[in-house]
Amino acid sequence: MNIAVFASGSGSNFQAIIDRVHSGDLPITISLLVGNNSKAKCFDRAREANIPTLHISPSHFETENEYADVLLAKLEETQVDLIVLAGYMKMLPTRLTATYRDRMINIHPSLLPLFGGHGMYGMNVHTAVKAAGVKISGVTIHAVTEIYDEGPILYQASVPVYESDTPEEIADRVLVCEHDSYWRVIKALAGKEISIENGLVRGTVRI
Repeated sequence: MNIAVFASGSGSNFQAIIDRVHSGDLPITISLLVGNNSKAKCFDRAREANIPTLHISPSHFETENEYADVLLAKLEETQVDLIVLAGYMKMLPTRLTATYRDRMINIHPSLLPLFGGHGMYGMNVHTAVKAAGVKISGVTIHAVTEIYDEGPILYQASVPVYESDTPEEIADRVLVCEHDSYWRVIKALAGKEISIENGLVRGTVRI
């Protein structure tokens, strides 16, 4: 399986995937990193791992169609089987979502449907978790659709939330869970233990 990872920031989930590929735990090829911020650390991680990169942003183009043309052409050229969103902060063109329907996944730092939707990303999520006083949080890995955080769920894992926790402490605990979870779902998809067909998830991720 060839995957393309889309990232905008430090790319710690991207690095966790790279590490599992290098260790032999994840038998896939990372064919491309796509990012919108050329100065982001995720590009440094890609270069260190000899992974090809594409720096592209909607602001580089006059229309969404022109943006989608270039992006889709590169993904086709690279023969990408699965798109893995890892902290990608730009709106995806609708043609990309349609073309890669059932072949694009995202990781979200809460137990969806709680604390999801527009504006719920990064520390915004963990601050909301703390304010709500819930006892557990976690990660959700889901297929991507046109609506934020509403695609079919492939996998969820929980972590405790303690009364004394700060949002930063919640974030740290969830991030450890993210790094231990994302590669497992990619492996399950590559090994056909699970599949996404017409918006339905079939099979189970075995941990």
